[in-house]
Amino acid sequence: MVERRHHVVLVIDDNASNRALAQATLEDEGYQVVLAATGEDGVAVFLSTAPDCVLLDVQMPGMDGVAVCKRIREVPGGGDVPIVFLTAQRDVETFDRARQAGGDDFLTKPFRPDELVLRIEAAMKLRRVSLERSEAFELIRRQRDDVMRLQLQREQLMAFLVHDLKNPVHAIKLNSELIARDRAASPRSLTAAAGIRSDCEALQRMIMNLLDLSKADEGRLVLTRQPVDLAALASEIATSMAERARTAEVELVVEVAPRTIQGDHELLRRVLENLVDNAIRHAPAESHVLIAGIDRGADIELRVADTGPGVPPELRERVFERFVQGESRSRGGRGLGLAFCKLAVEAHGGAIWIEDANPGAVFCVRFSAAA
Repeated sequence: MVERRHHVVLVIDDNASNRALAQATLEDEGYQVVLAATGEDGVAVFLSTAPDCVLLDVQMPGMDGVAVCKRIREVPGGGDVPIVFLTAQRDVETFDRARQAGGDDFLTKPFRPDELVLRIEAAMKLRRVSLERSEAFELIRRQRDDVMRLQLQREQLMAFLVHDLKNPVHAIKLNSELIARDRAASPRSLTAAAGIRSDCEALQRMIMNLLDLSKADEGRLVLTRQPVDLAALASEIATSMAERARTAEVELVVEVAPRTIQGDHELLRRVLENLVDNAIRHAPAESHVLIAGIDRGADIELRVADTGPGVPPELRERVFERFVQGESRSRGGRGLGLAFCKLAVEAHGGAIWIEDANPGAVFCVRFSAAA
């Protein structure tokens, strides 16, 4: 661990609240903190105090953080001091500007106090290593920067999926519903509208699954717990997916008694929706998909069964991994739905597994009634 008692951190940020939070956090950990509210003042304080580390906001009026970083790197001793950029602009372009200016790390606002301390410590350790092992340090730094850049690119892709793709898909779905309500529409048009709506709903599920998997990777998936009636939830899913089932010539059967758990209604709804969608895709025409609930005392078990080909033994464990798919009689799966289900169920403290239905497969989910 870095010895903090005599280390000085210069915080340069035009926002008084950010300066106060950073100061309180770092002083609680034993650092000495000096403050500057502008880029120009920051350079002057750097020259007068010779800090051991700089926490630098990117976007400031006048001399911004990138210009301050370049200036610090030009002064005697400025090249040896770690600089951690602090910014609300989490994008590849800002990251590249900060890195090219000579920044050592890149922290996004709002920051967690514990993360700020860890990043300051890491920057100071790495800077010391760079002075001793410059060649190895540069390799590690380039690799870290490449990983950070890929992460930012992935986040931008997620933003595209949520905003630039989700909204048009929703608009297409609304237009299909308008066609379905048109009394003058031909039977052929009504059938096409139903198919468009079903495909839009499948695409919306895929977008949301991908988004939540990404959130979980970043530690940002948060449950909003409330009482959830599983019988009402199962009926809601059966109603919303009735058209999807009719198109596939599959009957949905619900046998779930009223039972309430504490959970995130939206995530649980999408778990059951994904399991039912998966069952419909694998069920043969003129068969049924059963949504059943079993009381296990302190636990409640939901089971979604189809009479399709089942899941081969070699896929039983892997089917919950991302992009792993079994064979189905219809297109639409991308290997994300079951991965999302496992993530959401385990976030609730539950378990998910597969059993044989002879024929078919049963996807089982168990929750604690006290969850």
